[in-house]
Amino acid sequence: MTLRVLITNDDGIAAPGIHALARAAVDRGLDVVVAAPLEEASGTSAAMSAVEQDGQVVVREHPLPDLAGVPAFGVGGSPGFIALIAVHGAFGPPPSVLLSGINRGANAGRAVLHSGTVGAAFTAAANGCRALAVSLDVLSVGEATAVSGGAAVAAAARVRDAERNWATAAHVALDLLPRLTAGPVESVLNVNSPDVPLDRLRGVRRAGLATFGQVQMTVAEAGHGFVRTALEEPGQAVQPGTDLAWLADGYASVTAVRAVTEVSDVNLSGLDGD
Repeated sequence: MTLRVLITNDDGIAAPGIHALARAAVDRGLDVVVAAPLEEASGTSAAMSAVEQDGQVVVREHPLPDLAGVPAFGVGGSPGFIALIAVHGAFGPPPSVLLSGINRGANAGRAVLHSGTVGAAFTAAANGCRALAVSLDVLSVGEATAVSGGAAVAAAARVRDAERNWATAAHVALDLLPRLTAGPVESVLNVNSPDVPLDRLRGVRRAGLATFGQVQMTVAEAGHGFVRTALEEPGQAVQPGTDLAWLADGYASVTAVRAVTEVSDVNLSGLDGD
């Protein structure tokens, strides 16, 4: 039976990354449906937010270029909300797998907590649908390697999105599908690919989560009635074997993660009610 796949993202239905991922999934013979936010929804984590008109969530058909016959919808909701309604049949038969991405920019380290791309995957997995999040790193390699901080961001911005190597990230993600479908449904694969052509990709490596993301938010100024924030590099060396380290070396990284799990190393003795 053909694997049914729901593809979403947090960059919005018009983003080039989701088109590339959908194209690659169709080329692999998968049964594809696309549903993504009408507007960019980055940083929304697994938020359940939606725009309603007359008590109904806005859903608009949004055909994708060169993908005639693939159902595609722009939704007035967050990626997590879209994942949730998808597994309940909002876009036809519930998918067996959710693919989220391809995000413009790495989702790496513990900062994945805040990612709408990863949040959609977490939501799907929590509701019985295997899920993979995939992102394209635009800072670690290429022209950004010679600069740092804000200069790296500016250098990355000069590369047109149409020229980025979305196909590399899609290839890596889809090659991991057998591992995803063979694993426990509650786990998510978080995949990051460097922005290089496939023939320049050095390989794919299992990675731990770095203790920080590529950039982190700081409070630049706080005054009466306002706070101004800024983004900056963490200023720490990346730890070997982590997602950020592999990306910096030209490898794609894959990390198996779970969103919400119980832990046993906190002392709650005497609270069992026995």
